[in-house]
Amino acid sequence: MEKRLFIGLVILIFLGLCQQEICAQTRKTRAQIEKEKADIQKKLLEFDQILKKTSESKKVSVGQLNAVNQQLQNRINYISTLNGEMRILETEIRATEKRIVGLEKDLKNLKEEYAGMVYTSSKLNQGMTMTAFVFSSETFKQFFMRLRYLKQYSDARKKQVDQIQKVSQELIGQRRSLEDKRKDLQAVLSQEQQQKQQLDKAKVEQQRIVNSLNQQEQELRKQIAAAKKQQENLNRMLREIIEEDRKKAEAAARRPSSTANKASGSSIPLTPEAAALSSSFANNRGKLPWPVESGFISKPFGTHPHPTVKGITEDNDGVDIQTTPNANVRAVFDGEVIKIGTIPGYGGTIVVRHGEYYTMYSKLKVISVKSGEKVKAKQVLGQVYTNREGVAEVHFETWKGLQPMNPSIWLAGQ
Repeated sequence: MEKRLFIGLVILIFLGLCQQEICAQTRKTRAQIEKEKADIQKKLLEFDQILKKTSESKKVSVGQLNAVNQQLQNRINYISTLNGEMRILETEIRATEKRIVGLEKDLKNLKEEYAGMVYTSSKLNQGMTMTAFVFSSETFKQFFMRLRYLKQYSDARKKQVDQIQKVSQELIGQRRSLEDKRKDLQAVLSQEQQQKQQLDKAKVEQQRIVNSLNQQEQELRKQIAAAKKQQENLNRMLREIIEEDRKKAEAAARRPSSTANKASGSSIPLTPEAAALSSSFANNRGKLPWPVESGFISKPFGTHPHPTVKGITEDNDGVDIQTTPNANVRAVFDGEVIKIGTIPGYGGTIVVRHGEYYTMYSKLKVISVKSGEKVKAKQVLGQVYTNREGVAEVHFETWKGLQPMNPSIWLAGQ
C-alpha cells in the first residue's frame, strides 16, 4: 500500500513539474505575441495620425496612398499576430482539457483506493475499533506489531487524504484556468473581427485613392519628371560638397604638423579622431536611430516602379520617410555639420560628416544647427517641411565617400 502511495505521489509531482514547464514555454511565446501586438498597435496609431493629416488636404496625393498602404500592411500583420495568439490559446485549452481529464481520473482512482483501504482495514480488524484491536493482543510482541501497523495505517490514510486534497485543488485551478483561456480566446476572436472590418474599409479607401490618382496621370508624370531633375541636382550638389571636403582633408594632410593618414579602405586622409569616428559609424550598421521618431519609408532606395503610373520608375539615392507635420529631424550619429543650404524641391538641407561617411537630411522647414557645429546622435537638426498636400516627408541619404549607400541597411528596425 505504501509503495502504491509513493508511486502515486511521484507521478503527481512529475505531472505538476511537466505542466509548469509547458506553461513556462507557453508564457514565453505569449509574451512575444503580446510584444508584437503592442508594437503593431503603436505603429497603427502613428500611421493613423499621418493619414489623418494627409487626408485633411482636399487633394488626393501619393503620400495619402502611401499612408493607406502602410495601414493596410500593418492591419494584415496585426490580424496575423492575432491568429498566432488564437493558435496558442487553442493549444493551451486542449492541453488544459487533457490535464483536467487526467486529474479527474487520478481523483477517481485515489478515492477508490482510499475506500478500498478503509474496507480492507475493517475486514482485518474484524469490525473492532482500532484501540480495541490493539489492546486485544495476546502477547506483547503482538501488541507491538499491531501498534506499528496502526501507525503505518494512520500515515497511509493521511497521505491518501493529502493526495486527494492536492488533486482536488489542482482540478479546481485547472477548471478556472480553462474558463479564463476560453474568455481570452473569445476576446481575441472579437479583436480579429474588428480588425478585418477595418481592413475592408482601408481597402475601399485605397481603391478610391488609386482611382482618383489615375485621373491625375498627366499631372503626376510632370511631377515625376520634375522630381527626377531635382534628385539629379541634389546628387550633384552633394558630390561637390564631398569632393570639396575631401580636398580640404588632403590639403590639411600635406601640412608638416598633420597627423592625418589614409585609413584602410578610405578614399580621404583621416585624423586619428576622424578615423575612430568613421570606424564607429561602420560598426553601427543596422543600429543607427531613425532621423525622425516615428514614420515609415514612403520611397525606398534605388529604382522602383511608381505606385500608380504604369511603366514609370523612380530613382532614389536615399529614402523618403513620411512622418507627422512639424516632426523633429535628428542626427543619426555623432559628427560635424559641413553644409547647410536650400535645394529646389528639397527645401532646407543639412550634410553631416562622420569620418569618411556622410549623412544628408533634406525637406526641412526649420534648421536648428550651424555649419561647423559638432552634433551628437539624436540631436535635433531641424523640423520637417509639410507640403500643400499635407505630406510631411524627410529625405535621408547615407554616403561613403562619393558612393551612395542604402540607408535602410544602416537604420535600426522599427
